[in-house]
Amino acid sequence: MTSDSSPQQQQPSPPVDLDLRLVRYFTVVAEHRHFGRAAAALCIAQPSLSRQIRRLEQQLGARLLDRTPQGSRLTEAGEVFLPQAKALLRSATQAAARTRAAAQPSRVTIGYTSSIIVTPAVREMRRLHPDAEVVAQHLVWNDAHAALVEHRVDVAVTRLPMRTDQLHVTILYDEPRVLLVPVDHRLAGKESVTLDDIADEPLPRVSDASWNAFWRIDPRPDGSRAPDGPLIEALEDKFEFIASGQAVGIVPADPRVDTIRPDLTTVPLHGVEPSHVVLATRADDRSRLVTAFRKCAQAHLTGPGSQGQSSSLRQPPPSGEASVRR
Repeated sequence: MTSDSSPQQQQPSPPVDLDLRLVRYFTVVAEHRHFGRAAAALCIAQPSLSRQIRRLEQQLGARLLDRTPQGSRLTEAGEVFLPQAKALLRSATQAAARTRAAAQPSRVTIGYTSSIIVTPAVREMRRLHPDAEVVAQHLVWNDAHAALVEHRVDVAVTRLPMRTDQLHVTILYDEPRVLLVPVDHRLAGKESVTLDDIADEPLPRVSDASWNAFWRIDPRPDGSRAPDGPLIEALEDKFEFIASGQAVGIVPADPRVDTIRPDLTTVPLHGVEPSHVVLATRADDRSRLVTAFRKCAQAHLTGPGSQGQSSSLRQPPPSGEASVRR
């Protein structure tokens, strides 16, 4: 008689059917650290929210939250579950969006950032596809990548530098970079200036390192650093700091600046490469409307000095994961 001495095989864990609504409730309580405030944010009664969290804990077989005199706190299990819960909700949102996009889409949302005009392409898109709802939506300067990845927009027309991982990026046209100064600045009215002329002039900063490197030209070609100006979040803040004489700015050439802010003027900046206006889409998006808008943009968003042609160009993107094409 022989005995089986092999170790007992571990049985797989039974599947757990999680209610995504309860998962979302948990993330809101975790964010607010307070059942009352979370219930108000969710527009439900606090006793109902408490019951829903208990249901989720029963589904998971673990306590996620402890009540405290100040509100609530995550248990050790709750700390482990929170990032997984957020990832689960993101995956569910993306799965739903991708499924809708895989069907015959009837809507395409075009995001664009400050001072970029997409109207000619949007109008042509509506003319060619009267069955589709074509929506244009303004994005703040640093939101294009997130808006695409989170499926808030289907296309983004914006400027480099930007994150390009998970994206397909096509350069539409180039724009000269110019110096933005108050109308009474010592350099106002000059035919052109160089970086040497602004070596001691502070320039506004943002929280994005790659954006600072390009739009402050920092470091300079000789290795020197651009003087630090005020930290800003919005384009309007940049205009205000420059108009008040606290800084100068490097911006894309835009003849409308004088109309928008008559107290500011631009001066051509000699010896610097232009900025690039690009069209970005999700790398895995093959929908007919996105493809159609790309063609409209390449034909109608040609910009200053552009030939409206699409020659092949590759450059290493910041992430190393996506190609940028012209």
